[in-house]
Order: sequence, then C-alpha cells, then structure tokens
Amino acid sequence: MFEQTFKNIDNILHKDAGCGSELDYVEQTSWLLFLKYLDDLENDRKTESELIGKEFKPIIAKQFCWNIWAMPKDDKGDVDHHKLATGDDLRDFVDQKLFPYLRNFKENISNPNTIEYKIGEIFSELKNRIQSGYNLREVINLIDKLHFRTIKERCEMSHLYEAKIQNMGNAGRNGGEYYTPRALIKSIIKVIDPKIGNKIYDGAVGSAGFLCEAFEYLNQNNLSTKESEILQNESFYGKEKKALAYIIGIMNMILHGIKAPNIIHSNSLSENINDITPFYDVILANPPFGGKERLEVQENFNIKTSETAFLFLQHFIKSLKAGGKAAIVIKNTFLSNSDNASISLRKKLLDECNLHTILDLPQGTFSGAGVKTIVLFFDKGEATRDIFYYQLNLDRNLGKTNPLNEKDLKDFINLQKDRKISENSWIFNLRDIDEKTYDLSVKNPNKKDENILRKPEEILEEMQKLDKKGDNILKQIKEIL
Repeated sequence: MFEQTFKNIDNILHKDAGCGSELDYVEQTSWLLFLKYLDDLENDRKTESELIGKEFKPIIAKQFCWNIWAMPKDDKGDVDHHKLATGDDLRDFVDQKLFPYLRNFKENISNPNTIEYKIGEIFSELKNRIQSGYNLREVINLIDKLHFRTIKERCEMSHLYEAKIQNMGNAGRNGGEYYTPRALIKSIIKVIDPKIGNKIYDGAVGSAGFLCEAFEYLNQNNLSTKESEILQNESFYGKEKKALAYIIGIMNMILHGIKAPNIIHSNSLSENINDITPFYDVILANPPFGGKERLEVQENFNIKTSETAFLFLQHFIKSLKAGGKAAIVIKNTFLSNSDNASISLRKKLLDECNLHTILDLPQGTFSGAGVKTIVLFFDKGEATRDIFYYQLNLDRNLGKTNPLNEKDLKDFINLQKDRKISENSWIFNLRDIDEKTYDLSVKNPNKKDENILRKPEEILEEMQKLDKKGDNILKQIKEIL
C-alpha cells in the first residue's frame, strides 16, 4: 500500500508547475510527511499523558494541527468535507499562515536537540513548491493514509524513503551527493563495530545514511530500557549545511525509529578547529567531493586548503576522542596529491592516528560521480605503523542498474579482520614511506600484471593456432560453395 501511495504522490507532483525534478518530489513529500508524523506523535503523547494522569501540553497550536487544517474531522471521526480546504484557499493558508508559524519555533526554542527546535529549523528555509492547491489537496489526502505508529509501518516507509533518496542521484542538481551506497555503509559499520554507549557523529550528514545504518546495527533485540534510551538520546549526532539535506536526514532518521534526531542545521567547517573539544567515539562520514571553500572558512583550519573534503578530515580528526574510531570516504587523489596542504594532512593523519586500513573502491561505486574513492579507517591516539590495503576488483562494471552490493565487500571484511594478504590485499610498512611526499598511493604487489609482454615464442605459437583456425574456416566455405 505504502509503495503505491508514494508512486501516486510523485505522479501528482510531476503534474505541478512548481515541482521539476525528483529532488522537488522528495522535498515536498518530506515536509508533509514530517507534519503527519508530528500528528501521530502528538496523539501518542496525549495517550501517554492520560495513562499516567499528567496534563498534556501539545507542541502545535490547535489551528495548525494536521487534523484541523489538513484533514478536519467531525464528531464521528470522519472527514468533515465542509471544512476541508482546497485550491487557492489551501495553498494560501500553507504559504501565509502555516509556514510562518512553524518557522517561529526556531526563535522561541533555544535547545537544538528538541523536536520543537527541529520544526523551526526545517521550515526556516523550506518553502511550499506545490503551486496548485488542488494538487496539494490530493497529496495531503494520500499522506493522511500513512502512519508511523508501529515498527512494521516505519520499517516499510523507511525502505521506500531510502529508495526515493537513491533516485535523487539520477535527478541532476547534485542529487547524488545525498546518497552513499547502503551496501558500502553497512560494510564500513561492520568493520568499525560500534557499541552501545558510543557517541557516533557525521559532520556532513546528508540523508543520514551512516547514522540510520548505525542505529539499525545497534538496535538489536533484547535491549534494556536504559540501552534503548541511550540509543535514542545519547548516541547519534550530525550536522548538515543544506536545507534540503537537513530535512531529508531528519525524516530518514525518524522513519528508522529515532524520535528526535540530534542533527543540527549548520556548517561543520564554520567552527574554528582550535575551539573543538574531542567528543565522539565513532565518526562515519562521506564529505562532499570536490567542493571549494572560501578563504574565511579556510582560516578556521591549521592546514589551509580550499578542498572541502580535506577540511572535513581535519575537523573529524580533532573531533574524535583518543581511542576513537573513524571511517571516512574520500577521493583517492588524497593518497598522492603533491601540494603542500595534502602532504601536511597525510603526515598529520599518520602521526596522530593509526591509519590501519585503506579500502580502494572501483570506478562507478558512486552512481553519477566520475571520481574514484577510497575509505580511510583510522583510530586516534597512536601513530600509524603499517597499513592494510584492500583493492576491490570486480568482474563487472558498476552503475545505476548494477550497483555495489554487500556480497562484493564480503571478502574485504573477512580479510581485514585478520589483516590477511591475498591477490587483492597487502600490507605497507610505514618505514618504507617517502618522508618528503608521504605518498600513500601504494601499488598492489600481489596483483598479476596483465600487461606484461609475452615471449616471442608464445606469440608465434598463438599466430600458428590462429592461422590453422583460419585455414579450417576457408576449407569449410569452399566445401559449401
């Protein structure tokens, strides 16, 4: 049912003049889903208050509640069609009254970890793009049929929402930056192996894929009440600069079962690195590829560079506690860039952290992105001694219709655990590094070189075989003629 509902919503938005791409479909679906989620949350909070005899204090004022403006009901609980707004009346209410009211939450609430603050953050930069009030009415009617109360409902919707995020990679407007392949994320988390009580952080949170999958990894059966509370309130942290990614990340975490996500709408790179206190036990991130930062942002860092990902790496190293673990996706050019900033950053990473593993990913891992990437696995507090390299070589080309899967990474996980050497894996001792360049682009010493020139006698033998094959074909043709 949910899948068809999402398809129907997309079909309606496709017809609307204000929505031009998959990104718009996800954005508009997200804010409406969020308001429907708040309605279900309010109902649950009201029921809980009644059970314990406590006064219920609603988050949303009555006239802005879903069951008043979106789907008004009569005394019997049926839709009150006399009060059901549509067309210009509905659109004007949303644009002129609802959104301004919701934006004000940010001004009135100071704690960024509350659901009230999240409401203000989400609506402070978003706007309703659905130009037709009749289309808006149709979408609301469909959204109203969705519910978030049971684990089964949230699980099904989270899978569908993830699929919509993935589709944004094909939508232009840099849609691919919001989606890291989930097979890669799950494999990274298996290697990191976070524990209950760890504070897990992504400073470039995007669609919150790392945090959602970390939650799924830790949210196993038989958790105690205390452990569940820790997972909900003290485990997952993120920052996101862009408004669309912020609401997508919030909504994705909610659908995965995190009720009030600790995601802050801000630029991680705007904080001076010298003011950061190491706080996190685990950092998982895929910072933006190829971004360029302004000079005033670069001034926040000791190693100055315009490359966004390299600034993020400094931010992550400083934010990680001693003994903490990190896995960062980054362009493979990080290993060999010869500019002073890159050399200094590699030296910093090797001196301050144990860079124990580098996973080299094949072209096409990130659909729509033409860059090759690696994953840096490191622990903070000890200098690097040697590095386990794994080069993922597949017998197929990766792409939108043939993406990376968990089976592809199974060999890496098994070999990395015990640092076993194979045709695709090897260990590099840091004693052999060039201390002028700190170049880490180490070639696989165990891979057979397929470009080695054959011996003359091998070539002659192959030519004789081909000549014989050609003579046989000619003979068969003559017999036919």
